Amino acid sequence: MPLTRRQMLVGLSGLGVVGISAGLGARYWLGRRADQVAAEYELIAAPLDVELVAGALTPAWAFGGSAPGTELRVRQGDWLRVRFVNLLPVPTTIHWHGIRLPLEMDGVPHVSQLPVLPGEYFDYRFRVPDAGSFWYHPHVASAEQLGRGLVGPLIVEEREPSGFRHEATLCLKSWHVDEQGAFLPFTVPREAARNGTLGRLSTINGVPRGTVDLPAGQIARVRLLNVDNTATYRLNFRGNAQLRLYALDGNPIEPRDFGKEYWLGPGMRACVAVKMPAAGEEIAVRDGPMRLGTLRSVASSEPGGDWPRALPPNPVAEPDVAGAEKLLFNFEWVGSVSVSGDNGRPPSFWQINGQAWDITDKTCADRPIARLALGKSYIFELKNMSQYQHPIHLHGMTFKVLASSTRKVVPYFTDTYLLGRNERAQVALVADNPGVWMFHCHVVDHMETGLMAAIEVV
Repeated sequence: MPLTRRQMLVGLSGLGVVGISAGLGARYWLGRRADQVAAEYELIAAPLDVELVAGALTPAWAFGGSAPGTELRVRQGDWLRVRFVNLLPVPTTIHWHGIRLPLEMDGVPHVSQLPVLPGEYFDYRFRVPDAGSFWYHPHVASAEQLGRGLVGPLIVEEREPSGFRHEATLCLKSWHVDEQGAFLPFTVPREAARNGTLGRLSTINGVPRGTVDLPAGQIARVRLLNVDNTATYRLNFRGNAQLRLYALDGNPIEPRDFGKEYWLGPGMRACVAVKMPAAGEEIAVRDGPMRLGTLRSVASSEPGGDWPRALPPNPVAEPDVAGAEKLLFNFEWVGSVSVSGDNGRPPSFWQINGQAWDITDKTCADRPIARLALGKSYIFELKNMSQYQHPIHLHGMTFKVLASSTRKVVPYFTDTYLLGRNERAQVALVADNPGVWMFHCHVVDHMETGLMAAIEVV
């Protein structure tokens, strides 16, 4: 039986979890001593009815009593400790998207851990080496579980003050619901073989055309997280505001003007500094011509400040590009829209270097597409042989984007790269994290119909 928001809060208090705030997105702490260098949470996944369509309830699944889930915060270099409790009717896990962590904490079923069964719990414990905007989600039955709302932001704060006094986190997600709030199919084979199955209702932090208040005259950090199954957002802003881009996918860049628009694929994040206009004015957050939500300027007595300096770089190893070994990865469409699965298997439309991942085969990771030597530098050439975009995500490591056949690139570090149609791109990394790591498109039904592989670092 789905829980209401009130029932979820009561249930949490019964487990001895202290709520810091009863407001939406409250954080629940197991406790932290003043001398502890750790953030500790108990995070519960459970059914939760949410009102996405006015007057109707949608039977979502939620982390921590809201969809998107509880915002977790930890300081760079500290330990994050999360006791994950599964009160869903199905097995699941948590993958910490973009975090460089030990393999056993990565949340991939039958690769780094067994699925957490209904009624069971699992303790995730790891240090967070990088500051930035990250997120968390399951890696089990991803189309349905992410589609039902199992996504949440993970914010890693810089060790030293960043210069931003105000900030907001905006989780962008489109929901697969109809006009009555009932779920529609999360994946449709015909669409999985193309761009992917899009949701119909766009939201910011779970609210259609949501509004976020920020103080007038202040420079605020706005963290934009694409936690969608499928949609790539053509982010742009309309209104009397100045904007600068400060970080991409959890990694700082040299601040620059935001420009006309930025394409944010599934799994990607952008940190935008916004100089808010006078009180009462609004800035539209848009996907192309469509309004997603609003940044509303509210009265403030604080004096305005200067643009913060560039954020400090994360401690990511610089690849030896001159001495790197080169590897080619072809991302190919190989199916037909008439191809269907059999024996419980999903259809197979996509492959990497001639290999299609089968999400029902627990042994796929035993056959990695590449083996990398620990400590060695590599250049991956990513070749998109299709007419559709693919946000390519690598678990466990961070890579540096070097070049593209379709655009000018100022090199930057990331964990997810939006590979355009027929594009070739070069990214470089140091293979510095031992283990078997997933390498896949973050359009979820592309991933679930073949576009995933394992890369082993030994």
